Amino acid sequence: MKITSRTHVGNVRPSNQDSLLIQDGKYGLYGVADGMGGHNGGDVASQMAVLMLGRVLEGAKPQKALLKGGIEEINLLIYKEQQKNELLSGMGTTLTVLWEGEKELLLGHVGDSRAYLIRDGQISQVSEDHSVVAEMVRSGAITEEEAKHHPYRNVITQAVGTGETVQMQLCELKKIRGDKYLICSDGLYEYIDKEEMLKLLQYSPVDHAADTMLEKALEMGGKDNITLLIAEVTE
Repeated sequence: MKITSRTHVGNVRPSNQDSLLIQDGKYGLYGVADGMGGHNGGDVASQMAVLMLGRVLEGAKPQKALLKGGIEEINLLIYKEQQKNELLSGMGTTLTVLWEGEKELLLGHVGDSRAYLIRDGQISQVSEDHSVVAEMVRSGAITEEEAKHHPYRNVITQAVGTGETVQMQLCELKKIRGDKYLICSDGLYEYIDKEEMLKLLQYSPVDHAADTMLEKALEMGGKDNITLLIAEVTE
């Protein structure tokens, strides 16, 4: 796959707690982690997640069981790290990754970073938000439009490293030449809606689309860190 990525601290935050995972090879591993926690906790959690998952899965052939076990392993390691270091207490991170196989892609997802698929002129969100408002939308309590402005929209229900165990989304996606995947932190999709993502990724060169989305998120406020990764299936 061809990978294009951007990350930016934004206009408000003092540091960038997002981390990118880009591990090329026969079985490429690509993703975004959005850290949380006081002091430097968020930075540490997101960096630990991407570095350790890369090490755990490096060279292995994609399998759901391996991806599940890898995420569980790094979850426990990050949890133990915050237990023994008071400055890192409460740290955790989202994690959304694609693991490239020969004919399929595996998606592993925890939290509210997102993965979108652009295929045949349409865009769909393939990850499911682990958040309070997402659960309210799924139960029919509020609409998707109401969720965009809900005061609890950034409250997540699952994160890597905040507990001894973690619940995750695991699914297999068909690998089709020409598909594009956009993985991003909430600092991007809070400002760029799906229709605009689709328009840019369908009709603009990928580098231009990435720059435009980042610039718009900054112009619209940039209140959070902004990270995006575009993966194009080339064969």
